[in-house]
Amino acid sequence: MMDWNGGWGVGGWLAMSLMMVVVWGLPIALVVWAVRSSYHRDQPSVTAPHRPDADQVLAERYARGEIDESEFAHRREVLRTGPTSTSERGTDPERFERGRSAPPSTLG
Repeated sequence: MMDWNGGWGVGGWLAMSLMMVVVWGLPIALVVWAVRSSYHRDQPSVTAPHRPDADQVLAERYARGEIDESEFAHRREVLRTGPTSTSERGTDPERFERGRSAPPSTLG
């Protein structure tokens, strides 16, 4: 017969249970870590999405019919040379009325 009073008691069973968690948990955790780290190395680095430049946006707006040919030509010229007067900077009241751009004073 077994001696129940001289055994490990509750503390021994707790220690044995914790050791089993370590014996099985540590190798499983190492395998999971190794698989995840090798998976992330194969992935390309995360970069910001490509943003089209102003000429591309202008051409897309013209293609969708949001702006007409004269406005497309005018805006393309402004993009290439820069604004030369206040009407080309978006403060022309007529353009504001048509909804093309807002004056800087109403934006902030």
